[in-house]
Amino acid sequence: MNSPTVGVLLSRVRVEEKLLLEELESRHVPTKVIDDREVIFVLEQKPDIGVDVVLERCIQHSRALYALWVFGIWGIPTVNTFEVADICGNKLLTTMRLIRDGVPSPRTRIAFTPESALVAAEELGYPVVMKPLVGSWGRLISKVNDREAAEAILEHKDVLGTYMHSIYYVQEYVPKPGRDIRAFVVGDETIAAIYRYSDHWITNTARGGKATKCVVTPELNDVCVRAARAVGGGVVAIDVLEGAEGLLVNEVNYTMEFRNSIDTTGVNIPAKMIDYVLAAAAR
Repeated sequence: MNSPTVGVLLSRVRVEEKLLLEELESRHVPTKVIDDREVIFVLEQKPDIGVDVVLERCIQHSRALYALWVFGIWGIPTVNTFEVADICGNKLLTTMRLIRDGVPSPRTRIAFTPESALVAAEELGYPVVMKPLVGSWGRLISKVNDREAAEAILEHKDVLGTYMHSIYYVQEYVPKPGRDIRAFVVGDETIAAIYRYSDHWITNTARGGKATKCVVTPELNDVCVRAARAVGGGVVAIDVLEGAEGLLVNEVNYTMEFRNSIDTTGVNIPAKMIDYVLAAAAR
């Protein structure tokens, strides 16, 4: 069987996309880069774009979401799917899927007014964490230590925020042992994981967190694979907190970044991803 042609939908070639393109080239896989800054979808007719599967690597959630929707309507397989991007790109939708499937996660409240959000925070008990429904890299996430801080943040969100900031996502604060876990799931396997250490309560490596290898235990693999399945499966990165009573899934990321995790874990993450993409094209 001839190798399928892989379309790589991207915004720019970052380290991750460079590694994925190199992996495709090393296997002599025909590849077509689709730049989301230049692409125009002619919706009235399905064009022959000459790819058998699309690997999504957009930076902006909105571009990824709608491009995946179009590809899906056209019947072109994508990694990940529109459904996965839609669920993972929205913290409320992700949380509800995790709860639906019995995947442990921090206690969370949704409120529609600043007043009810304040009640929710009081019910959870300070500190709490307030997050925008859509966002990444730890942006606009607030650890709220008391009522006065909650009132100030809620006023800012109410007056200055966009529509999405008027849906108040309030979550219990889970104390970290100076670290959290990022695990990488490809299909039905947690292929690798790292600890992310930081003196700050936000441990994202994009915000200065340091990475060390985390052994993928059966417990970690189980909770991560169940979280991946809850959002629709595919290639996802799972953020996990070590709570007092066990592991808690905090977030699921569908355009995962892995540049700091290849050498740390010793796992060829882009090779595993391309294996999955080629298998998706064959299905």
